[in-house]
Amino acid sequence: MVFDHFRLSLFLICKPLHYKGCTFHRIIPMFMCQGGDFTAGNGTGGESIYGEKFADEDFSFKHTEPYLLSMANSGPNTNGSQFFITTVSTPWLDGKHVVFGKVLDGANVVKAMEAQSSQGGRTARPVIIAGCGQIA
Repeated sequence: MVFDHFRLSLFLICKPLHYKGCTFHRIIPMFMCQGGDFTAGNGTGGESIYGEKFADEDFSFKHTEPYLLSMANSGPNTNGSQFFITTVSTPWLDGKHVVFGKVLDGANVVKAMEAQSSQGGRTARPVIIAGCGQIA
């Protein structure tokens, strides 16, 4: 009950940020699928609950396998809302991008997303996050 009141309070006082309707604006085959720019939609925007940018957090998780979720950034301490999903092991990103999750179910969806890719990163068709939210 206390948690529900806390969550409701945050919803009422915080700017609502979400990924629903956001595109994956950059997909590079045998590398990654990048999205999360819900302000500009093209990789130039995004923000976080902390404001425009926030500091790097924990680099202890490494990019050792495909299907890892990692923060996209433009250098140290420039994290916003953009993220990417790796499609292969990407150890050269260790210490530069914070791994914060893993695709546990739906690798086939990531592969279907990757099929819309090009070497330049543009997608053949829009790849859109149709729904998102808290997992109960």
